[in-house]
Amino acid sequence: MTTTAIQTETPAEEKRRLRKVATATIVGTTVEWFDFYLYASMASIVIAKVFFPAGDSQLATIQASVTFAVGFIARPLGGIIFGAMGDQIGRKKTLIVTFMLMGISTAIIGILPTFDAVGYWAPALLLIVRIFQGMGAGAEYAGAAGASYEHARSNKRGSQGAWPALGLNLGLVLSSFTIFLLTLNGDEFLISGGWRIPFVLSILLVAVGLWVRRSMPESPEYERLSEAGAKSKRLPFKALIAKEWRGLLVVVVLAIGYNAVSYIFKSFSLSYITEYQKTPANLTASAVTIAGVVAIIAVPIFGWLCDRFSAKLVIATGAVLSMVFAFPFLALLESGEAAKIMLAIGIGTGIVAPMMFSAQGAFLSRQFPTETRSSGVGSGREIGTAIGAGLAPTGSLVLVAASATNATTGVGVVLTIAGLLILIPALLDQGKRHSTDKN
Repeated sequence: MTTTAIQTETPAEEKRRLRKVATATIVGTTVEWFDFYLYASMASIVIAKVFFPAGDSQLATIQASVTFAVGFIARPLGGIIFGAMGDQIGRKKTLIVTFMLMGISTAIIGILPTFDAVGYWAPALLLIVRIFQGMGAGAEYAGAAGASYEHARSNKRGSQGAWPALGLNLGLVLSSFTIFLLTLNGDEFLISGGWRIPFVLSILLVAVGLWVRRSMPESPEYERLSEAGAKSKRLPFKALIAKEWRGLLVVVVLAIGYNAVSYIFKSFSLSYITEYQKTPANLTASAVTIAGVVAIIAVPIFGWLCDRFSAKLVIATGAVLSMVFAFPFLALLESGEAAKIMLAIGIGTGIVAPMMFSAQGAFLSRQFPTETRSSGVGSGREIGTAIGAGLAPTGSLVLVAASATNATTGVGVVLTIAGLLILIPALLDQGKRHSTDKN
C-alpha cells in the first residue's frame, strides 16, 4: 500500500490495515519470544545438567547462566546490522529475515549433542547457536515497535506501541506452560530428553508466524520517506552517532536499567529458587505461566495509560515500583514457600516489568526521526540490553554464591540501582525533537 493510498483510505480500510499490523506484530513477537524464553527457562532447569559436566551444581548453574548471557552479548550486533537494514530496505522485509534467523537457531538447539555425548563440544556448539539466536532477538523489537508506532495515529501510539509487549508475554506464557506440561510427572522426563521437543517443534510456529508476517503492510512513514528520497545517504549507525547521540543515550540508559530489573525478576529468580530453594521445575513453570497471564491482561491497560497520560510517566512509575518492591521480592523468594514464590514472580514479572515494557514501544520510537528509528531503537536498546540483561542475572547469582549464607542482599542493591537508572531517561527525553505526540 502506497502512502497516497493510506492517506485516502476509509475508516474500514484503516481498521483492516491495523488489524494486519497488530496480528503480524503480536503473532511474530509471540513466536520469537517463545523461543527466547524457552531457553531462559531451560537454562536453570536443564541446560546446566545436560550441557556441562556433573559435579558442582552451583558452578554449572552459573555456566548455564553465562550461555544465557551470551545471547544478550550478541544482541547489539543484531540490533546494529538489522536495525540498519530496517532503515535501508524497510521494516517488513527486515522483520521476516530476523524471524527466520531466530526460529532456525532455536530448532537447532533442540538437536545439539549433550556433554555426555561429545564433551566440551556441547557447550561450545550451544554458545555458537546462542549467538545467532541472540542476533535475531536483538533485531526483533526495534522492527516490531517501530512498525507499530509508525502505523498508529498520534493519539494511539501508546496502546499500539504496546503490541510487542503483548506478544512478548504471550510467548512467555506459551513457553512456561509448555515446560509445565512436560514436568507434570517430575523433572526426569524433561532432563532425560523431553527438553528437545519444544525446541524442535518450534519450527512449526515459525512457519505460521512467517506466513502472518508476509501479509503485514509496510510502515506508511517509511514509505513516505522512500517516496521522497529522504533516506540518509550515510550508514544509519553513523548518522545516529553524528546527529542522534542524545536519543541513543536515552535508549541505552533506559535499556540497561529496565533489563537488569526485568531479568532479575524472571531469570535470576528461576535459577535462585531452583538451586538454593530446590524448587521443582513444575512449580517454577506454574509461577511464570501465572505471571504471564497477569501481564497479558495488564499490558493493554498500561498501553491505554500511555495514551491517557504519557509513556514517560508510566515508565517512571514502574521504575519507582521496582525499587520499592526489590527487597520484598527477594524475601518472598527466600521463604521457599510456593504461594510466596508465585506472588513474587506474579508481581515482578506480571505487573512491574510489563508496566515499563509496555510504554517503551512509544517512548523509545519517538527518540528518533523515521530515517534512523530502526537503527536507533535497535542499536541503543540492544547495547543496553546486553549490559543489563547479560550481566545482572549472572552477576546476581555470583553475589549469592559468594555470600557465606547465600543471602540476596546484594541482589536487592542491584535492583535498586537499576530502578534509579530507569528514571534518568525521563529527564533526557528527546522525543519533542521528532514527534508531536506526548508519549
